Amino acid sequence: MGRAEERRARQRGGRRAAPRSSSTAPTAAPGAGTGAPVTGGRAAARRAARSGKAGRAGKAKKSGIRRLFTWKKIVGTFLGVCLLGIGTFIVLYMMVGIPQGNAVAQQESNVYKFSDGSILARKGTVNRESVSLDKVPVEVQHCFVAAENKSFYHDSGVDLKGTARGLLNTLSGKGAQGGSTITQQYVKNYYLTQDQTVTRKLKELVISLKVDQKLSKDDILAGYINTSYYGRGAYGIQAAAQAYYRTDASKLTVEQGAYLAALLQAPSQYDWAAATPTGKKLVQERWNYVLNNMVEQHWLDAGKRQAMKFPVPKDPKGTPGLEGQKGYLIDLANKQLEQQLVKQEGISMAQAEAEVVDRGWTITLNIDKKKQAALERTVKEQLTSKLDAKKRKVDGNVQAGAVSVDPKTGKVVALYGGEDYFKHYVNNATRKDYQPASTFKPVILAAAVDSGAETQEGQPITANTLYDGTSGRQAVDHGVKVGFGPPNEDDQNYGQITVQTAMNQSVNSVFAQMGIDVGMEKVMSVAGKLGMDTEGMQAVPAQTLGSMGASPLEMAGIYATLDNHGKKVTPTVLAKAENKTRQVKMPDPIGDEVISREAADTVTSVLTGVVDDGTAKKSVRDNPLRDGQQVAGKTGTSDENKSAWFTGYTPKLVTSVGLFGEDAKSHAHTTLTGATGLLPSPGRINGGGYPAQIWAAYTFGVMDGTSKFDLDTTQGAAVQPSTSPSTSVSPSHSASESPSSAPPSASETESSPPPSHSPSSTPPSHSPSSTPPTQSSSPPPDPSTSPGADGGGDGNPFDPGGDGAQLTDREHTTR
Repeated sequence: MGRAEERRARQRGGRRAAPRSSSTAPTAAPGAGTGAPVTGGRAAARRAARSGKAGRAGKAKKSGIRRLFTWKKIVGTFLGVCLLGIGTFIVLYMMVGIPQGNAVAQQESNVYKFSDGSILARKGTVNRESVSLDKVPVEVQHCFVAAENKSFYHDSGVDLKGTARGLLNTLSGKGAQGGSTITQQYVKNYYLTQDQTVTRKLKELVISLKVDQKLSKDDILAGYINTSYYGRGAYGIQAAAQAYYRTDASKLTVEQGAYLAALLQAPSQYDWAAATPTGKKLVQERWNYVLNNMVEQHWLDAGKRQAMKFPVPKDPKGTPGLEGQKGYLIDLANKQLEQQLVKQEGISMAQAEAEVVDRGWTITLNIDKKKQAALERTVKEQLTSKLDAKKRKVDGNVQAGAVSVDPKTGKVVALYGGEDYFKHYVNNATRKDYQPASTFKPVILAAAVDSGAETQEGQPITANTLYDGTSGRQAVDHGVKVGFGPPNEDDQNYGQITVQTAMNQSVNSVFAQMGIDVGMEKVMSVAGKLGMDTEGMQAVPAQTLGSMGASPLEMAGIYATLDNHGKKVTPTVLAKAENKTRQVKMPDPIGDEVISREAADTVTSVLTGVVDDGTAKKSVRDNPLRDGQQVAGKTGTSDENKSAWFTGYTPKLVTSVGLFGEDAKSHAHTTLTGATGLLPSPGRINGGGYPAQIWAAYTFGVMDGTSKFDLDTTQGAAVQPSTSPSTSVSPSHSASESPSSAPPSASETESSPPPSHSPSSTPPSHSPSSTPPTQSSSPPPDPSTSPGADGGGDGNPFDPGGDGAQLTDREHTTR
């Protein structure tokens, strides 16, 4: 092939012809010159041309997808979609008008029913009174703008980025996470619903643009503050001003206006009268946020802002139809419905609250009418009828709470929230600001058995394991003292005792060491699995005394899970709810196994000993109504006698009873000691006293026949183990050389007799033969210097945020 042909072949897409080999090249004709054409070269060129065509065909096949998705087509498609979206929005804008306002029309009474279908209450008087904007101080108006939409006065009424984000969240099922302006919120409140659908959001966008064009900013702001829900059944700023500060909207201060503006984010969570410590912390942060934004927008002088103090709202007034226990029941049912709406529909808590209150719901509770009446009657007979605040100031500080749960279904069948919803707004059955004290000890044992934990010397922790019950004994971690040595009640020394006896007599020193042996991380993990809200709780030794905050509802759930052989029980007061637009059914309260059946049943077996041979003997075991019923339970009495508990169960019913000392005026935690005036001096109210009496009278009164626990364990008082106690000679489990204090006096209502193996200088027959190390009998620490010693306040040194009760190892009566 000549060079020219080669070049043309390359241009046609063929490959350069391979160099001719001397062995294969055709022989030139005799006499042919160097410039003569070569036949073999032409053939090679033809082959190269054919090869080039094949190559082009292969490339064409490979680039077909690329030709389909060229940049021009991609850009064209994108522009087409944008044009289609714009066209759709234009059509939607033209077709969707501003509807008739429906904020008032949506209000309709809710009906609440007992589990048998009978009416508990009908609630629905709408507390709403609109006021013109000129009746609201300008500074208070600015509070709402600063809280929700700083650009309100100069925006177009919509937040396109927030709306787009909200649409994407709705499409992806992530719920309500998009932002919105005051105009959009007003449109949603007054013209639309809280439904989380793409259609509703697009309508909200269109109507908001039109409303912003049609109405002035003042009209929109007035509509917003007059249609928003503020909690306490109050719609609109005038009703809210009366509900929280007993004043008219025209007389609100900036501080008060900032609080009302902060409320809109989560009305019930931020209601000061019922808020948890976390809720109070959050609403104060929100209040500060509002005022700081006002300074930033030059609506408030920075100097005045610094001098402002949080305006604590007044306690709420009673609403007709909520007297007695009804208010507590309805409030809890509403909260559980709101939580389910948040999960089911992806709306915010504030939106859920607005969707529940007075929206025509028929709400069926799990409350058993007969058991509810029995619980109310029992609390009155056993406790409140004996209180007389005129004779004894402390009697006016006694608050009672109780929750009764079916462990097989998780249904809350009865609840006692306080003397009267009108007189005490806070629900004592659900409040979490008091220590559960020694009712937490079973959780430590459950963690030990579930994880197969051992003592630091390798002995398995069982009901029969021996521990050192010396009062004030410093707990150790692999030979190192951890700086925590809680005294036992009345500094009683027990020497070397089994775990079963330690549970019966509620021996603090034993469970302090057991928590170290198991690992406090594991203990708190198991507490969370059983149903305790452990968020923010530190895994510190002081928690072994039940020094965190907990509610009767929480403790009933924990013990119900133990009763249900380790399968999680989430106590539920709400059975179902429905209105004209939707139905809500609660998820199954019975969950998966969270601890092994052996662990749960072992704890149950051990807790029968507390009733039959421990701190609940007098009130429960010897109760004439018992009639052979098998019972497991635990008493608890916190530091300074500020709370007293009995949480117990039969195979069919779990009930947690708590008494709380709360100053009638300041609501500060105070002692229960001396209440009723019927107890021997000093009149300390222990868990084995009134709480256990209430529990026994109620439980044995409503039980239908007797039943026995079906336990899968070889341990505990209900089983009577045949093996000898596990012994150890380590500092963790050595015997006390000699007790230093006398047994409790006969006046102690919670633990009448001393332990059956009264400590003495002679070790028990099952004690180890070796001599215990000397550090095992260290004297009790000075309470003024020991970690968590009572300092006279209610603060929690292990919970700086304040979401919990006082932590202290000086739990004199943790029985």
